[in-house]
Amino acid sequence: MKTIIYFGHHKVGSTALQSFLFQNQEALMRHGLLYPAVENEGLAHLLARLVRDSGPAAQARQFTELQQGAVPMNAREPHNALAFQMLAQATGGKAPNWHGGLPGVAQMIRAIRQQAKFLQPEAVLLCSEVMANFGPQHPELIDRVRDIFPESDHALYCVLRRPDDYLVSWHAQRLRFGDKVKALSGGAALGYAESIHFNYRRVVEPWVRVFPDAPLHLRNYTDVLAAGGSVEDFLDRTGLALPRGLETGVRANPSLPRAAMEIARRGNHDLPPDQAQALRQHLLDLRPDQLPVPNRDVEMFGADLRAQMAERFAPVHAYLSELTGQPAFFPDIEEMTRPRPVPEAEAVAALLDRLPVQGLPGPLAAYIDSLRRDYAA
Repeated sequence: MKTIIYFGHHKVGSTALQSFLFQNQEALMRHGLLYPAVENEGLAHLLARLVRDSGPAAQARQFTELQQGAVPMNAREPHNALAFQMLAQATGGKAPNWHGGLPGVAQMIRAIRQQAKFLQPEAVLLCSEVMANFGPQHPELIDRVRDIFPESDHALYCVLRRPDDYLVSWHAQRLRFGDKVKALSGGAALGYAESIHFNYRRVVEPWVRVFPDAPLHLRNYTDVLAAGGSVEDFLDRTGLALPRGLETGVRANPSLPRAAMEIARRGNHDLPPDQAQALRQHLLDLRPDQLPVPNRDVEMFGADLRAQMAERFAPVHAYLSELTGQPAFFPDIEEMTRPRPVPEAEAVAALLDRLPVQGLPGPLAAYIDSLRRDYAA
């Protein structure tokens, strides 16, 4: 039996891949590929799908549920639930509330093993970007993942994104979840320098150490996109043979537009949580034609900060290049030092100028007006 482990990174299509694996969980299982549940909610959801009609109507209903976020996170992203619970038990903390009601890690691992025991799959697929967090502080958790199936033939898969683009996307994710953070250009970017969100060696090296003989598919996000996306690249690189007629196409994990990030950031600091959430959702709902400056043109760092980031990332990039036997893991690494044409402040001012407020509660409309005055001053 093979065990294929996707261990990261964040913001590189992992949610789309998990949605695909969940959406096709039954068909994959019948084909010898197990995307295992880890607790009662996921197992009950899978059982319901097995006993219900699996025709076009059921597939359409499931697709709608995924799009609307109606599928429990423990079912759709079971291995994130496992990884969060592993971290929680290692640190004495708690798994996030969107993965509620979890059993202990030993029970979750037993659930995985029991599914493999009775289904006898050709391959088990474990997929969790949260596992990218294991290496720096709790590398023993990587050993525990290996020991779920210690006799299996393991393979590793990880996607990395050029860090200047990645940091913008990761920071937008934190803002979307309501975190009260500094602006990237105001200290947050360099604050990530020794974390897994910038020092990718801290993500990859501990896994290579635990799995020295396992094939490592370490992928540049640009190449993943060129291959058609996270699902297509994962399947191609791991060599998985799939049944025909699988469902694809769920749009997952949208990001705040770059011109809207500072608006959301200030709202997280200034507004009550419910109003800040409403503001973030309003910004997430913006259509591309409502953005005066496209994402690709908004500069979030500035030339000096980009130069500092490039200098700090150079040894990390050298490690990745040597590990993969490439002249440059990120062939476009020089782009990291080149600012985009429109400074963030200009993009924010332009968006505020035309940001629709119709239908917003009075306090939110007033808050947007106050931001407009700030940027006009």
